[in-house]
Amino acid sequence: MKKSRMLIFIVIISSLLFSACTLSASTPPPATPTTNLSEIARQATETAIAKTPKTGETLVPEETQEGDITPAGTDVGPPTSTPEPTAAQETSDPGPASYAVPDTYTLHKGEFVFCLARRFNILPADIMTYNGYESGDILYPGEIVQIPPNSRAYIGERALRYHPTSYTVIYGDTLYSISCLFGDVDPRAIAAANDLDIDQALTSGTVLQIP
Repeated sequence: MKKSRMLIFIVIISSLLFSACTLSASTPPPATPTTNLSEIARQATETAIAKTPKTGETLVPEETQEGDITPAGTDVGPPTSTPEPTAAQETSDPGPASYAVPDTYTLHKGEFVFCLARRFNILPADIMTYNGYESGDILYPGEIVQIPPNSRAYIGERALRYHPTSYTVIYGDTLYSISCLFGDVDPRAIAAANDLDIDQALTSGTVLQIP
């Protein structure tokens, strides 16, 4: 009886050992993947060569957000505002040349008190009072008129005709009489605009430029 039990025990132990050996042989442990260092080095070298620009080629930087291309290493500051174009300055007509008001003035043919008043921007009454003239007095060429200092300004429109313009000389005209026709134009300004002497005789039909 004891032998039979021993035999059964041996059979059981043998079966267990056989099963363990079979499981170990049929199911090998999973292999741990190894890293091929030479293969990784080869791939890195090929990638570096591919990114290196060839002779004559330009390396194009990668696109940044919104399609803007910014070279690497460039310090992009805040956007600067473009100054608005300055408007062109308007050039105004300087008008006829201005001349200093004299202390005294010698009358020429065609000139009178109101003519001098418009030309020098002086109130006619101040000229008449300063010189002791009475209403209706007749003044003649060559007479010396005293110009009052610190006089009042002319009241009303000094210009009698539009200018700048042109003027055609008629018989008997002088630069002084033409000046009186326009009111606020100095005869010296007319002479300068036409390259004439101030006392030059004028020929009928001559076209003068009035500044």
